[in-house]
Amino acid sequence: MKKLLVCILFFLFVFNGFTQQTNSNGTYKIAVFAPVFIDSAFNGTTYKVTGNSLPKTILPGLDFYNGIMMAIDSLQKEKANIEVLFYDSKNAAEPMSKVLAQKVWDSVSLIIASFKERQEIKPLADFALSKKIPLISATFPNEGGVTNNPYFVLLNSTLKTHCEGIYKFLQKNYSTGNLVYIKRKGKIEDDILGIFSNMGKTTPAIPLKYKTIELSDTFTTKQLQAYLDSTKQNIVVCGTINEAFGIRLVKSLHSIKRYASVAIGMPTWDGIKEFNKAIAFDEANKGIEIIYSTPYNFSRTEKLGKLLVEKYREKYFARASDWFLKGYETMYYFSNLLAKHNTDFMKHLSDADFRQFNAFDIQPVTTSKENNTINFLENKKLYFIKKQDGQIKAVY
Repeated sequence: MKKLLVCILFFLFVFNGFTQQTNSNGTYKIAVFAPVFIDSAFNGTTYKVTGNSLPKTILPGLDFYNGIMMAIDSLQKEKANIEVLFYDSKNAAEPMSKVLAQKVWDSVSLIIASFKERQEIKPLADFALSKKIPLISATFPNEGGVTNNPYFVLLNSTLKTHCEGIYKFLQKNYSTGNLVYIKRKGKIEDDILGIFSNMGKTTPAIPLKYKTIELSDTFTTKQLQAYLDSTKQNIVVCGTINEAFGIRLVKSLHSIKRYASVAIGMPTWDGIKEFNKAIAFDEANKGIEIIYSTPYNFSRTEKLGKLLVEKYREKYFARASDWFLKGYETMYYFSNLLAKHNTDFMKHLSDADFRQFNAFDIQPVTTSKENNTINFLENKKLYFIKKQDGQIKAVY
């Protein structure tokens, strides 16, 4: 009941609006967008959610907002000269067109956004370009068709960047052994394989040697085993973002006991709950190693992570999600950079000065090598997480 009351107070707070100001000169105004779906929780000022839990659609945006708020608390203690304007991007009473028509935008220095749908991205990105306001896209989905926009900054790396990163990671760490590339039928799968194939043609290092196998969604363990080698380590790359296929592949590899295997997956594996569970229960029957790429590595065991997680638990009576930590990191890091490098903010997006959890490597993405037109800026830094039986064994 206490947890629910906290959530009710949150929505009343958002409904009444929020601005965090300083009274001194040189204040930087930052606009934040997140999909909180306030209309699904309130009818006017009347709280209408029944039961003891909020709709699932609310939770990611709500946690992102909670992270923003906790970062503001930290910035406030540090006497940062910022003013924060928060907008619920899913508030039907105040649609995006109405928000963007406000007069406030001539004084806004930075926009931070957590988008819900791909089609939401380009309208806000185009508006940011027209006003020459940097727009930080903090979460998935990604570029949303944005082109020719040097003010659009993507923190959640594109699938192309992940595939290129996985190829280089394999070259560095798993270039020997029996490398098998498994795909399913589909356009996205063909695109992923195309990136791998192109990397082999353009890499300055020795290209990877691998077998490409296409399996159906209902493939059997016996079909998979036919491509494995019992005398070598098998490095099996899952060339699809389809989570059900990835789960089936990992479980099948685990069941083939006589074959030493490592499963390499796409960034979507970071959200697969089954990979956080133990497959084996003793040393003799350990599950296979699972490795996947991610632009985010939030350690909850180091000083900052432990502090934020504990504060979150005390305030919201729940476990802090990655959405909360993304909100906190994005708000704290880029607010400080803006205050320090206001006149050339875009040149310092990868600075380590205010790093919280993640190192950013934000680089321009151009149309081609011959054409230097910037489509957008993208975080190229990837972490590779190695898990076994639900436990993180290493981070590369």
